[in-house]
Amino acid sequence: MGTLEGRVALVTGASRGIGRAIARALAGQGATVVAAARGEHAAETVSEIAAAGGRAEAVAMDVTDGAAVEAAVAGTVARYGRLDILVNNAGITRDQLVLRMKRDDWDAVIATNLSAAYTCVQAVLKPMIKQRAGRIINITSVVGQSGNAGQVNYAASKAGLIGLTKSLALEVASRNITVNAVAPGLIDTEMTRAISAGAHEDWAARIPLKRLGTPDDVASAVVFLASDEAAYITGHVLAVNGGMYM
Repeated sequence: MGTLEGRVALVTGASRGIGRAIARALAGQGATVVAAARGEHAAETVSEIAAAGGRAEAVAMDVTDGAAVEAAVAGTVARYGRLDILVNNAGITRDQLVLRMKRDDWDAVIATNLSAAYTCVQAVLKPMIKQRAGRIINITSVVGQSGNAGQVNYAASKAGLIGLTKSLALEVASRNITVNAVAPGLIDTEMTRAISAGAHEDWAARIPLKRLGTPDDVASAVVFLASDEAAYITGHVLAVNGGMYM
């Protein structure tokens, strides 16, 4: 029996990369996973989970659409009777130096990476408070801690998630709901594979553990924070960055 047997988890941005790995890992520990993504993009994630013997369903949800978020959460509670874990993973980048950054690119990143997390949190808090239990895990980033030139919008959104995490943890601790964040460093995903091989080597050389992280590295941290073993941890930012930022 997995450590999350009987729990229901909603994972946003579950169609690929880190989100897909998180969905698989939670299901691997026994959770029923609601894999949310735009359109039908989470279907492959669900197929992988089912092939491994896990339980999952795909939900079409644009995290910037408040009504869609409310409907997805209400539907999950109606089908399963509960919602135990929320992983706010959905995120985008629109990189550019701030002098050249278009306002639309600023707004899009803040809306998807930060405002959507607020929307999802508001939706899940009602069932979690009723249950008097829950786990909320926000996927931030090392650049939300260290900053990064050319990513003012992304870094601001991820730093905002850290503030959201700490403040919300204080608000809901009395209801036995924990709120934590995972801050990945440079992770080997489709997005980072677009970087040249030479640049990969340069980045790896700067990381004390001398390698890029994997989506599974991040997923393992999420599973821990979702588990009973992390019941006394809240308001924490868990770095998964190979020592890139300390």
